[in-house]
Amino acid sequence: MSSKTKIVVLRMKEIIYTAIFIGLGIFLICLFIIMFHSREETVPTWEEASLYTPGVYTSSLTLGSEQVNVQVAVDRDQINSVSIVPLSESITTMYPLMQPAMDDLAQQIVASQSLDNLSYPSETRYTSEALIMAVGKALDKACVPQ
Repeated sequence: MSSKTKIVVLRMKEIIYTAIFIGLGIFLICLFIIMFHSREETVPTWEEASLYTPGVYTSSLTLGSEQVNVQVAVDRDQINSVSIVPLSESITTMYPLMQPAMDDLAQQIVASQSLDNLSYPSETRYTSEALIMAVGKALDKACVPQ
């Protein structure tokens, strides 16, 4: 029995190159799996993504024998404006702090997009609280049910 022994000579360069190419191949396969793996992410629909139904909403506020409407204009995700309509001359005469209080509150509400942490002077405390409640009622009408 004669056995012929074969000797294979591998150069170190060839081993290193082969190891690098195998490592890169494994890295690329992992990268493709991560990139193209199907994720079941749901894209929210228009109704789910919005806070408000776009439009103009009103809430009435009774002052003596007069009725004033607080009007709130909203987009899908923000409050655009808050105002009093119609503000008659008799209301401005009887309640002179009504319009300045509303202007100040409207700026704060539009800036913060919330009815929380609003500041108002102590002179307009009751007027401001009544206006905030009216704005809250109008925003409740605008809110999208979750």
